[in-house]
Amino acid sequence: MILGLFSDATKTPPLILLLYYTNAACLAANAGALTNFEVLDFLRSRGAGRDPTRVIFPIAPSEFKVYDYLEQTAACNQTRQVIGEFLEKCKSINLAKAEILNIINIRPSSLVELYPIIEEYDTRFGEAAETMEEFVETVVKLLPPPPNQMQSEEETATDQKEAADGERMETAE
Repeated sequence: MILGLFSDATKTPPLILLLYYTNAACLAANAGALTNFEVLDFLRSRGAGRDPTRVIFPIAPSEFKVYDYLEQTAACNQTRQVIGEFLEKCKSINLAKAEILNIINIRPSSLVELYPIIEEYDTRFGEAAETMEEFVETVVKLLPPPPNQMQSEEETATDQKEAADGERMETAE
């Protein structure tokens, strides 16, 4: 598990619990909270994907639905290395384990999106707004965006380039 800091289920209520079954033997019950990336990685290791003929272990229809959902989130573009780097950057900011987990899963790209994730934001970080703005920049820089956001950013960049090219052509005439 990437986030070994989430292994203590008595202090942090688990957000997502997975039971790992192999030959009807449970390998890790109530292992703690997992990131969306970890759940997606587990489903991929079992063979979940777009092609149901390549399934390694029997996969329930609900697991396919979870897989399809997670493929549309930022988790599909994350890697263990990226999450590890992000956790290193989080050490300087006093965040709870559940807050870090939610930031990894949601990937806020502005203070407005970060505000509801952090409990008592005003009392904890009210005067350190600049620090939190830098933290949001770190989140945006390190954690990759979801696929739909990547496509919209690419389309915006293409539209801006085409508009600039069109203006050049008009001035050339």
